Amino acid sequence: MKRITTIIVIILSTFVCPTSCKAADEKINSDTKVLKSCVFNVIDYGAVGDDKMDNTAAFSACLKAVIDAGGGRMYLPDGVYRGKIVIPAVSKPIPGWLTVEIVGESEPTPVWGTVGSSPLLSNGTIVKSLSKSGSAVISAGTSPNPLYFKFSAVNVVIKNLDVRTYDDPNIGGIDLRYALQCKIENVFINTGVYLVQASKPSHRTSGLVTPANNNAAQTILRNVVVTGYHTGIVVNEHTDGDNIVVAGNVNGLEFPFAYHASHFARVLTCRNANNITVSGKHAFAIEQMDTERAGTKQINAKNAWQALVSDINDPGNLGIADINYWVVEGGVGASEVFIRNGGAFVRARRIGSAPTENK
Repeated sequence: MKRITTIIVIILSTFVCPTSCKAADEKINSDTKVLKSCVFNVIDYGAVGDDKMDNTAAFSACLKAVIDAGGGRMYLPDGVYRGKIVIPAVSKPIPGWLTVEIVGESEPTPVWGTVGSSPLLSNGTIVKSLSKSGSAVISAGTSPNPLYFKFSAVNVVIKNLDVRTYDDPNIGGIDLRYALQCKIENVFINTGVYLVQASKPSHRTSGLVTPANNNAAQTILRNVVVTGYHTGIVVNEHTDGDNIVVAGNVNGLEFPFAYHASHFARVLTCRNANNITVSGKHAFAIEQMDTERAGTKQINAKNAWQALVSDINDPGNLGIADINYWVVEGGVGASEVFIRNGGAFVRARRIGSAPTENK
């Protein structure tokens, strides 16, 4: 029996994919059957998660290795990594696009609420940039020789990260407008301040920008929380989201022009001045928009900007949408009030009720 067990272990180990990356110049061919690189640890490229060192160069070196290998995973062990992550443009003459994963070791703790004070801790995998201008903390570069337009031929996957800037940020959190596709899962994008204490964003920066209209546009969002920005999430076409939280932003979700419709399952909107803003013709559906607006006793001089202006801010009547909503007012309870600014073609329905009239 012992001999048989040993043989089984040897056979299994032969087929298990390695958990760490091999040298970037290794190739797959019919003679050697050598496995190509799959996981690239940022530590091996000089990154240090000490909340002091600027890791921008180390991130770039690691991502270059990922691209050169034909795609793979950039892995960040737990720590606080200062710097920016710029995903290099993938251009012709490649035969098609590739996948770049940026993955942290631990799932972040999403911190949001309507009252009190809760400091953001430095646990898990945090990528933080305190730059006062320039690109977002994580961004995709434009292609000098694209498949079409300026888009980089890359599918970006981001998981298990806490992405931080600073109060009233002049840079964004994650900007993937020039990527073809993306999947973002278990990601907390914030300004390093509990949202109730956040200053009013005075720069038109966004926590997350999804891939813009392109031939292969597709965005998948799962367990994503954005707090403290002028716009929480810029939702471009072909976006599918679930368990999304936008809190303490001027605009929670913004829908710009899109050819194709977007879909959300559950979205929680909290202390946004405008929960949903429509800036271009865009069709979308939200199966459950669960809103908690700050009560009159939960607003002070600093966070008065978070008092609700509208649930739907669509002055140009550009949105074509179906929304099922539930509203709770802090200190009061469930409310039937749903505030519109335009939105003539937005059909909103309180859960358990008939659709509301468009006023």
